[in-house]
Amino acid sequence: MNINDKIISLFSDSIRAKELFVSQYALLIKEVSELIVSSFRNGNKILLMGNGGSSSDASHIAGEFVGRFKNDRPPLPAIALNTDTAVITCIGNDYGYDHVFSRQVEALARAGDVVMAISTSGNSPNVIAAIEAAKKMGIATIGLTGGSGGKLASLVDYAFVVPSKETPRIQEVHITLGHVICEVVEDILYGS
Repeated sequence: MNINDKIISLFSDSIRAKELFVSQYALLIKEVSELIVSSFRNGNKILLMGNGGSSSDASHIAGEFVGRFKNDRPPLPAIALNTDTAVITCIGNDYGYDHVFSRQVEALARAGDVVMAISTSGNSPNVIAAIEAAKKMGIATIGLTGGSGGKLASLVDYAFVVPSKETPRIQEVHITLGHVICEVVEDILYGS
């Protein structure tokens, strides 16, 4: 395959993954967006987390809520749990890396908050531990994953499983989903 064909093929694969995903999850996206709106309206927050590329996606989505997505509006409370290196290294050193997110959930989450976990495999031990902590606290949980969904899909209240085994395609759908949720939430709260 020549380079031009490869480029077109990669874009086509990404488009197909997104089309298949939205055909399966459009109603759940609406439901989750409304859950987040309700949380914000009640003075609560969203906590997000992930490792590697998913860590970047968690930070990106948090930034869209706190800053703005498309429109000037008041900031919305969102925290990416993967951003404070002092906290992460302290917890990692004292308790082990599997606890870097669960300890933060236990410290920061309150009734009415939402916890969003991002893991392409759905099997990241530190993400799973955080969701288990949130569940024990009665906090609503959302999982973004791919492939078979891993353990994460069966643990969360709202599971988004990208129908692909390719990490790049899964991540591309995750960030598109994050953008869609941000825009829908912003539109519901402040108009388009």
